[in-house]
Amino acid sequence: MEAIVPFAVWAALILVVLAIVSIVVFGIRNLTYGKINPISMAIVAVPILLLVLLGLIMGDWDQAAIITVVIMFVLAALGLVASGLRGLTGF
Repeated sequence: MEAIVPFAVWAALILVVLAIVSIVVFGIRNLTYGKINPISMAIVAVPILLLVLLGLIMGDWDQAAIITVVIMFVLAALGLVASGLRGLTGF
């Protein structure tokens, strides 16, 4: 059973890489066909850019990932509050 674990880990990593590559390829394809607004594509790229930036600055990728998640939670909460206030005030 222990001999299967390395193969399972490599299979999972390969699937993750294939998923990321396909997301990027189809995102670029849809962007060139005009199916996606470039601003929405940039918003999706914010967590990735934040993770890479924090990882390069800090040098500790685990801590950079945790800080990225916390920052994205805070931004999501602020977005919900702003959306609620906008709906409440009618702006």
